[in-house]
Amino acid sequence: MRSTRPRQGQVSTVLARRLGGELLRLRDAAGKTQQQAAESINATGTKIVKMERGWVPMRDPDIRVLCEFYGLEEPKSVARLLELAKLDRERRKAKGWWRTISPDTDVMAEYIAMEDVASRVRSWQSSLVPGLLQIPEYTRALCVSEGSWVDPDDIERRAVVKQRRQERLLGERPLQLYAVIWEAALRQQVGGPTVMQAQLERLLELVELPNVRLQVLPFRAGAHPCIAGPFSIISFAEDEALDVVQSDTITGMAWVEDEVESNTFSVLFDRTSRLSLAPRDSITLIDSIRKGM
Repeated sequence: MRSTRPRQGQVSTVLARRLGGELLRLRDAAGKTQQQAAESINATGTKIVKMERGWVPMRDPDIRVLCEFYGLEEPKSVARLLELAKLDRERRKAKGWWRTISPDTDVMAEYIAMEDVASRVRSWQSSLVPGLLQIPEYTRALCVSEGSWVDPDDIERRAVVKQRRQERLLGERPLQLYAVIWEAALRQQVGGPTVMQAQLERLLELVELPNVRLQVLPFRAGAHPCIAGPFSIISFAEDEALDVVQSDTITGMAWVEDEVESNTFSVLFDRTSRLSLAPRDSITLIDSIRKGM
C-alpha cells in the first residue's frame, strides 16, 4: 500500500506506476535485465528504473522499442500501454478539467484522474454517501465540518468538482458504479434533516440509472468483512488491466496497486455485498428513512 501526496509535476503517479509495473512484468517474463533494456533504447539503467517505478513520463518511441524487445507483438496490448503513457503525460501537465475549476484539488487529483479513465468503480462507504452520489448541499456541509478550508469560496469549488465528477455517470461511456453503503451513512444528518432528505431523494433518482447499483448494509448485519474502513476499487476496460484500490485515511489517501492485495479488497467487497440488502430492498429502506425525516 502506498500513501499518496502528489509532488509538483507528478499529478498522476498512479497511472505511471501502472504502466511501469506492466513494463517490469514484461521484462521479467522475457528474461531481460534492466541494463539490456536500457541499451535497447540507448539509455542508462537509471532511466529504466525510473520508468518501471513510475517516476518519469514515458515517450511512445521508448515504449514501442521496449515492447518489441520484450517480445510483445499483439497490437492491442501495445496500444493500451501507449494510451496509458498518453494519459499520464496529460495528467502531469494538469490538463484534467478539475484543475481549471479548483487549484486546491491536489489531494484528490490522482483519484479523479483514475476515475476519469475507469470503466467501473466499486465503492464501500461506512459513514458517508459516496462522492459520485452527493448533492451540493451535502458536500458543502461536509466541507464546513471538516474545517480545512481557508476561504469560503474553497467550499463552493469543492462542491463544483464533486458535481462535475458525476458527469461520468452519464454520456456515451458511463461509468459503472456499484456502491455499498452502511445504514449509518443514510441516517447521519449531514447538513440537517432537510439536506439529508434531499440527498436521499437524489439517491433514489440515481439508482434508476442502468449503470448504478446501490445496496445498503443494514445495522442488523452486525460485524462484516469491510468494517475496517471505506475504500474504492477502480477497474479499467482492458482485459489485462489490474484493479487499483484507493482507501481513505485521516490525513489523505492510500493506494493499493498490488494484484494480490487488490484481489483481497474485491473479495471483501463481494462478501459485504452479499450481507447487504438486495437493490430493491435497499431502495425501500432509503425511502423509509427519507420519509422519517
